[in-house]
Amino acid sequence: MLDKLFGWGKKKESPEKTLPPIRFGRYSDNNKTLEKTQRWTDADNLFKEKKYHESILTFFDYLRDDALQNVTAVRNGEAVDFHFYQGSKVVRGSSNGKSLYAEVTLAGMPQSSVPVMRRLLEQNFNLYYSRYALHNQSLCMRFDADIESANPNKLYYSFKELATKADKQDDLLVQDFSGLQTIDNSHIETIADTEKEIKYKYLQQWINETVTLVESLDAEKMSGGIAHLFLNLAYRIDYLIVPEGKLLYDLEDTVSKYFAKDEKPVAEKNKAMMAAFKVMAQKTKEEVFPFLFRSRHTFAITVPQPQKTIADTVYGANQNMIWYRDNSYPQIAQQVSEYGIGYCQYNFSLPRVITELYHILMMVVYSDFFKELGYEEGLYNSGSKQFSPSLIDEKIRGIMDEWRKKFPQINFKTENLKYDSLLSFTHSFTSEIEFVNTEAK
Repeated sequence: MLDKLFGWGKKKESPEKTLPPIRFGRYSDNNKTLEKTQRWTDADNLFKEKKYHESILTFFDYLRDDALQNVTAVRNGEAVDFHFYQGSKVVRGSSNGKSLYAEVTLAGMPQSSVPVMRRLLEQNFNLYYSRYALHNQSLCMRFDADIESANPNKLYYSFKELATKADKQDDLLVQDFSGLQTIDNSHIETIADTEKEIKYKYLQQWINETVTLVESLDAEKMSGGIAHLFLNLAYRIDYLIVPEGKLLYDLEDTVSKYFAKDEKPVAEKNKAMMAAFKVMAQKTKEEVFPFLFRSRHTFAITVPQPQKTIADTVYGANQNMIWYRDNSYPQIAQQVSEYGIGYCQYNFSLPRVITELYHILMMVVYSDFFKELGYEEGLYNSGSKQFSPSLIDEKIRGIMDEWRKKFPQINFKTENLKYDSLLSFTHSFTSEIEFVNTEAK
């Protein structure tokens, strides 16, 4: 799976030497090949020609991520039946000659609950295309449209709202209301307990290391650096641990409170983040393991940004890093340098080529974590503090070759990378990401 996701299949490795089937980070649908992008235009043209069924099938082909097989759509006579995955939820639907519908179950509700219905009624006002509903003894979300109005643009935003809202609400509803039951999640891919153990270990380790470092700093004078430490910790956990459900909600809540537009000073927000991370570190395996699983997605929960926005974010972080580096705070400097691209990975739907480069950085900086997960190729040895420049160079060039068809001007100057320390490498690596041209053909 990773060979497909990261384009590392055609390497000089022996056939039996494969990477573990582990996915990292948030899903981005900003990953279409030229051929996939063309399918959107094809679907739009077919709709204008009033070939509605063909348009819908072509639209689903555009949505389908061939590496994940996240979308299925088949024509049955005058109908198109489809389903697609979004995290812990499956959206199912069908179209005929007159209309189209899509539905996703949220939770089982054996007995009526006024508090539950009140919450969903309130949340209905925040929906543009879909609505909450009750079907038999199940809470669900539903979208309907006339076939003559089901153009690709409407379908995309309607399905995205339906899928992403449902994926977030199902766990929160079951968590907040004891009378509700988890249903329709048999498609979720469980992961081995050994992988869960490793992720749980590093979840605690990274939090405790960060908290210990923060407690050694002046909370007022170093408030900016402390904020970078906690935020980048959240981005690292999000990408490498890949929490789901309530664990992901808690992480997002910690980050969103920091960026809330209020009058609270940074030091106070840092204190709140520290408290939240301490609570997370105290969670038992029984509390964490249920939210470590693999799932398929069809839509990103974030939106794409121009390359300039990515470049400016990375540049700004590296400029902030300089003070910490020059004033003998190497640990903070390292995290600040990571922060820029980590922020982008967390908040933006990045082109996959940028995510693949970020993944290389993570494999270098957190090499021990990857080694315990079963990655035999060490890009960096934390014990000897030795890099593998040739292997790093090979992987970067492989990524460039993979995406040059879509981004003809793409380039990454590996000769500018520095290998005298992790900080120097991170700074030089992220600085090169600034200039990766993702202007599509």
